[in-house]
Amino acid sequence: MNTRARASLARTAAIVACIVVTLAPSAAVEAQAQPKPYAPQIGQPGKDVIWVPTPDELVERMLRMAQTTANDYVVDLGSGDGRIAIAAAKNFGARSLGIEYDPDMVELSNRRAAMQGVTARAHFTRADIFEADFSQATVVTMYLLPQLNLKLRPKILEMRPGTRVVAHQFNMDGWQPDETTSLEGRVAYLWIVPAKVQGAWYVQAGDEAFDLTLEQHFQMIEGSVKLGSVAAGLRDTRLEGERIQFTFVDNDGARHDFSGRVGDGTMEGSAKREGGAETAWRAVRR
Repeated sequence: MNTRARASLARTAAIVACIVVTLAPSAAVEAQAQPKPYAPQIGQPGKDVIWVPTPDELVERMLRMAQTTANDYVVDLGSGDGRIAIAAAKNFGARSLGIEYDPDMVELSNRRAAMQGVTARAHFTRADIFEADFSQATVVTMYLLPQLNLKLRPKILEMRPGTRVVAHQFNMDGWQPDETTSLEGRVAYLWIVPAKVQGAWYVQAGDEAFDLTLEQHFQMIEGSVKLGSVAAGLRDTRLEGERIQFTFVDNDGARHDFSGRVGDGTMEGSAKREGGAETAWRAVRR
């Protein structure tokens, strides 16, 4: 092949190469054209806290502590990547809502819910947890800082008695938990929102009637019943959600056991005098 032929062949090859490059963009260009899916990083800053996910094993335990069922409505405050709300829907059949301020996290949570096939039960919304209305929840979960738990506490205490609240790692100061669980060095706390019973009550139990005074510190209660000139102290008191029980000893030395439920300005249930038959009782606020 002479010099002129070789030059012609080289020019042809160069033209073909230019055409190929023009018509077929490189893989690198295609990769640049496709945005990478959002992937959160542990420790990244959020509105009120940095993001650290709750381990899946502890998520499961937290929902078990709350005795979550398909009848529950679970709200996760600061839901992050959505794992708690998704687990509630997928593993327990509950309706769930994740409240999260970061819009990227909300979008990620919706994608994860779709991948797990639970979009009919698990939903996510972008909102501030201190402004959002979650009053209809029967189970509330959270992994926040202690001061945020305390800021939420008054709102939680106004929820329906019996609402279960589970927090990862941090408690609520003077409101003692109803259960504390440890799992591989991590702690979860359960509270059951108590009914409001403090004050004076008038009680009728069968043919008997007496005044009852209750003092309340969250779910801890104490008090007395008025038996003539005697204010008999209560024993074995317990308040769990709307369920209440207490005992006193009358002026004859007989024990009286009361158990029942708290309503709106009322209490009612069953009572039993030692050695006697069970009877119904009802109380109204003074």
